[in-house]
Amino acid sequence: MPEPTAGRVFVAALTGSIGMGKTETGKLFARLGLPVMDSDAVVRALYEAGGEAVEPIGKAFQGTVKDGRVDRAALATRLEGDQTAFQRLEAIVHPLVRQARDQFLRAAESRGDPVVILDIPLLFETGAEKSVDAVVVVSAPPEIQRQRVLARPGMTLEKLRMLQARQIPDAEKRAKADFVIETDKGLEQAFLEVRRVAAELLHRARSRKSNA
Repeated sequence: MPEPTAGRVFVAALTGSIGMGKTETGKLFARLGLPVMDSDAVVRALYEAGGEAVEPIGKAFQGTVKDGRVDRAALATRLEGDQTAFQRLEAIVHPLVRQARDQFLRAAESRGDPVVILDIPLLFETGAEKSVDAVVVVSAPPEIQRQRVLARPGMTLEKLRMLQARQIPDAEKRAKADFVIETDKGLEQAFLEVRRVAAELLHRARSRKSNA
Protein backbone atom coordinates (compact mmCIF):
# COMPACT_ATOMS: atom_id res chain seq x y z
CA MET A 1 0.00 0.00 0.00
CA PRO A 2 1.41 3.44 -0.94
CA GLU A 3 2.13 6.05 1.70
CA PRO A 4 -0.72 8.62 1.88
CA THR A 5 -0.10 12.02 0.36
CA ALA A 6 0.22 14.91 2.77
CA GLY A 7 -2.48 17.15 1.27
CA ARG A 8 -6.26 16.99 1.57
CA VAL A 9 -6.87 15.64 -1.90
CA PHE A 10 -6.86 11.85 -2.26
CA VAL A 11 -4.55 10.91 -5.15
CA ALA A 12 -5.14 7.75 -7.17
CA ALA A 13 -2.68 6.72 -9.86
CA LEU A 14 -3.99 5.12 -13.03
CA THR A 15 -1.44 2.95 -14.79
CA GLY A 16 -0.99 -0.07 -17.02
CA SER A 17 1.24 -1.45 -19.72
CA ILE A 18 1.10 -0.18 -23.30
CA GLY A 19 -2.15 -1.04 -25.10
CA MET A 20 -4.08 -1.93 -21.95
CA GLY A 21 -6.64 0.88 -22.32
CA LYS A 22 -5.36 3.38 -19.80
CA THR A 23 -6.27 6.53 -21.75
CA GLU A 24 -9.84 5.42 -22.42
CA THR A 25 -10.24 4.37 -18.79
CA GLY A 26 -9.08 7.84 -17.73
CA LYS A 27 -11.85 9.33 -19.87
CA LEU A 28 -14.38 7.18 -18.02
CA PHE A 29 -13.19 8.55 -14.66
CA ALA A 30 -13.49 12.06 -16.10
CA ARG A 31 -17.09 11.30 -17.16
CA LEU A 32 -17.83 10.71 -13.49
CA GLY A 33 -16.51 14.16 -12.64
CA LEU A 34 -13.12 13.17 -11.21
CA PRO A 35 -10.26 15.43 -12.35
CA VAL A 36 -7.82 13.40 -14.45
CA MET A 37 -4.30 14.40 -15.42
CA ASP A 38 -3.15 12.59 -18.57
CA SER A 39 0.66 12.42 -18.52
CA ASP A 40 0.76 11.46 -22.21
CA ALA A 41 -1.22 14.61 -23.08
CA VAL A 42 1.22 16.67 -21.00
CA VAL A 43 4.15 15.20 -22.95
CA ARG A 44 2.42 15.94 -26.26
CA ALA A 45 2.06 19.57 -25.20
CA LEU A 46 5.71 19.70 -24.15
CA TYR A 47 6.70 18.50 -27.64
CA GLU A 48 4.55 21.04 -29.50
CA ALA A 49 5.72 24.47 -30.68
CA GLY A 50 6.46 26.57 -27.59
CA GLY A 51 6.66 23.48 -25.38
CA GLU A 52 9.34 23.46 -22.72
CA ALA A 53 10.85 20.18 -23.93
CA VAL A 54 11.44 21.28 -27.53
CA GLU A 55 14.71 23.16 -27.05
CA PRO A 56 16.47 20.68 -24.71
CA ILE A 57 15.41 17.71 -26.88
CA GLY A 58 16.65 19.49 -29.98
CA LYS A 59 20.04 19.97 -28.34
CA ALA A 60 20.27 16.42 -27.01
CA PHE A 61 19.00 14.73 -30.18
CA GLN A 62 20.07 16.65 -33.26
CA GLY A 63 17.58 16.55 -36.14
CA THR A 64 14.53 15.65 -34.06
CA VAL A 65 13.00 19.16 -33.99
CA LYS A 66 11.20 20.33 -37.14
CA ASP A 67 9.10 23.47 -37.59
CA GLY A 68 9.60 24.33 -33.94
CA ARG A 69 8.19 21.08 -32.55
CA VAL A 70 9.57 17.66 -31.70
CA ASP A 71 9.19 15.22 -34.59
CA ARG A 72 8.09 12.14 -32.68
CA ALA A 73 8.90 9.76 -35.55
CA ALA A 74 12.44 11.12 -35.84
CA LEU A 75 12.86 10.93 -32.08
CA ALA A 76 11.59 7.33 -32.00
CA THR A 77 14.15 6.40 -34.64
CA ARG A 78 16.93 7.92 -32.54
CA LEU A 79 15.76 5.97 -29.48
CA GLU A 80 15.51 2.55 -31.10
CA GLY A 81 17.70 0.05 -29.31
CA ASP A 82 19.57 2.72 -27.34
CA GLN A 83 18.83 2.49 -23.60
CA THR A 84 21.10 5.43 -22.77
CA ALA A 85 19.12 7.59 -25.23
CA PHE A 86 15.92 6.73 -23.36
CA GLN A 87 17.58 7.74 -20.12
CA ARG A 88 18.71 11.09 -21.59
CA LEU A 89 15.20 11.76 -22.84
CA GLU A 90 13.63 10.85 -19.50
CA ALA A 91 16.05 13.20 -17.71
CA ILE A 92 14.61 16.02 -19.84
CA VAL A 93 10.93 15.11 -19.84
CA HIS A 94 10.22 13.58 -16.42
CA PRO A 95 11.01 16.74 -14.37
CA LEU A 96 8.73 18.78 -16.66
CA VAL A 97 5.91 16.26 -16.23
CA ARG A 98 6.39 16.29 -12.45
CA GLN A 99 6.18 20.08 -12.52
CA ALA A 100 2.88 19.90 -14.42
CA ARG A 101 1.64 17.27 -11.96
CA ASP A 102 2.47 19.50 -9.00
CA GLN A 103 0.53 22.35 -10.59
CA PHE A 104 -2.43 20.04 -11.22
CA LEU A 105 -2.45 18.90 -7.58
CA ARG A 106 -2.19 22.45 -6.26
CA ALA A 107 -5.19 23.44 -8.38
CA ALA A 108 -7.12 20.43 -7.07
CA GLU A 109 -6.26 21.38 -3.49
CA SER A 110 -7.44 24.95 -4.04
CA ARG A 111 -10.75 23.74 -5.52
CA GLY A 112 -11.27 21.30 -2.67
CA ASP A 113 -11.51 18.24 -4.93
CA PRO A 114 -11.82 15.09 -2.76
CA VAL A 115 -10.19 12.73 -5.31
CA VAL A 116 -8.02 13.18 -8.38
CA ILE A 117 -6.66 10.67 -10.89
CA LEU A 118 -3.07 10.83 -12.14
CA ASP A 119 -2.58 8.89 -15.37
CA ILE A 120 1.06 7.75 -15.00
CA PRO A 121 2.27 5.24 -17.62
CA LEU A 122 5.52 4.22 -15.88
CA LEU A 123 4.24 4.41 -12.31
CA PHE A 124 5.99 1.35 -10.86
CA GLU A 125 9.00 1.65 -13.13
CA THR A 126 9.79 5.12 -11.71
CA GLY A 127 8.81 4.39 -8.10
CA ALA A 128 6.04 7.00 -8.24
CA GLU A 129 3.56 4.65 -6.52
CA LYS A 130 5.14 5.68 -3.19
CA SER A 131 3.71 9.19 -3.55
CA VAL A 132 0.03 8.32 -4.13
CA ASP A 133 -2.82 7.02 -1.99
CA ALA A 134 -4.11 4.24 -4.25
CA VAL A 135 -3.13 2.51 -7.48
CA VAL A 136 -5.55 1.52 -10.24
CA VAL A 137 -4.14 -0.84 -12.89
CA VAL A 138 -5.82 -1.40 -16.26
CA SER A 139 -5.29 -4.80 -17.80
CA ALA A 140 -6.19 -6.98 -20.77
CA PRO A 141 -5.05 -10.38 -22.10
CA PRO A 142 -1.73 -10.38 -24.02
CA GLU A 143 -3.35 -11.11 -27.38
CA ILE A 144 -5.70 -8.11 -27.00
CA GLN A 145 -2.80 -5.90 -25.97
CA ARG A 146 -0.77 -7.01 -29.00
CA GLN A 147 -3.72 -6.40 -31.34
CA ARG A 148 -4.31 -2.89 -30.04
CA VAL A 149 -0.67 -1.83 -30.15
CA LEU A 150 0.12 -3.25 -33.59
CA ALA A 151 -2.91 -1.39 -34.99
CA ARG A 152 -1.17 1.92 -34.21
CA PRO A 153 0.44 3.74 -37.15
CA GLY A 154 4.15 2.94 -37.52
CA MET A 155 4.12 0.28 -34.80
CA THR A 156 5.99 -2.97 -35.33
CA LEU A 157 6.42 -6.10 -33.25
CA GLU A 158 10.05 -5.12 -32.65
CA LYS A 159 9.03 -1.69 -31.32
CA LEU A 160 6.39 -3.30 -29.11
CA ARG A 161 8.96 -5.68 -27.63
CA MET A 162 11.34 -2.79 -27.01
CA LEU A 163 8.62 -0.87 -25.16
CA GLN A 164 7.59 -3.93 -23.16
CA ALA A 165 11.21 -4.47 -22.11
CA ARG A 166 11.06 -1.11 -20.31
CA GLN A 167 7.88 -2.00 -18.41
CA ILE A 168 7.39 -4.45 -15.57
CA PRO A 169 5.08 -7.39 -16.44
CA ASP A 170 1.31 -6.98 -16.29
CA ALA A 171 0.98 -9.73 -13.66
CA GLU A 172 3.35 -7.86 -11.36
CA LYS A 173 1.42 -4.63 -11.80
CA ARG A 174 -1.85 -6.38 -11.01
CA ALA A 175 -0.33 -7.86 -7.85
CA LYS A 176 0.74 -4.42 -6.66
CA ALA A 177 -2.56 -2.68 -7.46
CA ASP A 178 -5.30 -1.63 -5.07
CA PHE A 179 -7.79 -1.99 -7.93
CA VAL A 180 -7.66 -3.75 -11.31
CA ILE A 181 -9.93 -2.74 -14.20
CA GLU A 182 -10.32 -5.22 -17.07
CA THR A 183 -10.62 -3.45 -20.41
CA ASP A 184 -11.31 -6.35 -22.78
CA LYS A 185 -15.00 -6.85 -21.97
CA GLY A 186 -16.43 -3.79 -23.71
CA LEU A 187 -16.90 -0.14 -22.78
CA GLU A 188 -20.08 -0.67 -20.77
CA GLN A 189 -18.45 -3.25 -18.49
CA ALA A 190 -15.35 -1.09 -18.12
CA PHE A 191 -17.55 1.86 -17.10
CA LEU A 192 -19.26 -0.28 -14.45
CA GLU A 193 -15.84 -1.17 -13.04
CA VAL A 194 -14.75 2.46 -13.12
CA ARG A 195 -17.91 3.51 -11.25
CA ARG A 196 -17.21 0.88 -8.58
CA VAL A 197 -13.60 2.00 -8.18
CA ALA A 198 -14.54 5.69 -8.14
CA ALA A 199 -17.10 5.08 -5.38
CA GLU A 200 -14.49 3.28 -3.28
CA LEU A 201 -11.91 6.04 -3.85
CA LEU A 202 -14.42 8.66 -2.71
CA HIS A 203 -15.27 6.53 0.33
CA ARG A 204 -11.58 6.25 1.26
CA ALA A 205 -11.16 10.01 0.81
CA ARG A 206 -14.11 10.76 3.10
CA SER A 207 -12.90 8.25 5.69
CA ARG A 208 -9.43 9.77 5.74
CA LYS A 209 -10.83 13.27 6.08
CA SER A 210 -13.12 12.28 8.97
CA ASN A 211 -10.20 10.62 10.77
CA ALA A 212 -7.81 13.53 10.26
